[in-house]
Parts: sequence; C-alpha cells; structure tokens
Amino acid sequence: MAKIGVEQSLTNIQQALREKGYDVVELKQESDAQNCDCCVVTGLDSNVMGMQDTYTKGSVIDANGMSADEVCQQVESRLQ
Repeated sequence: MAKIGVEQSLTNIQQALREKGYDVVELKQESDAQNCDCCVVTGLDSNVMGMQDTYTKGSVIDANGMSADEVCQQVESRLQ
C-alpha cells in the first residue's frame, strides 16, 4: 500500500488513512517527505517546516478546509 506523509497536527486524517490501509508516517522533519507517495499538509504555512526545497516524488495535498474523508478521496485519486 502507498506511503502517505501527514503533518503531525492532522491526527484525524492520519487515523482515517490508516483505516483505509495506507502506511502513514508523520512529517516531523523534511527528510520524512522524501520517500512518500503523497504528502498531506495544513497549508497554514507555505513553507512547512522549512521544506520549500525538499524533493518528494509524490503529490502534496493542502488539507486546509477539507474533511478527513475529502483528503482520503484526494489521496486515492492522485495515486491512481
């Protein structure tokens, strides 16, 4: 199953993705995002954790204003 990086503050989204069977890792430092298929961030800070120059092969989803279900749908559609 895909590896999804999720910002630490988004615990409800982490739980929802785990329930769907995804391998969820917390984005604690910039290196955590590098091997993720997709990253979910709050979007509150345009440069989350100083990650503006971090390379990730996956999509980045701004979860600001979205429910956990909406984020799960975004993750699923981007991984197809």
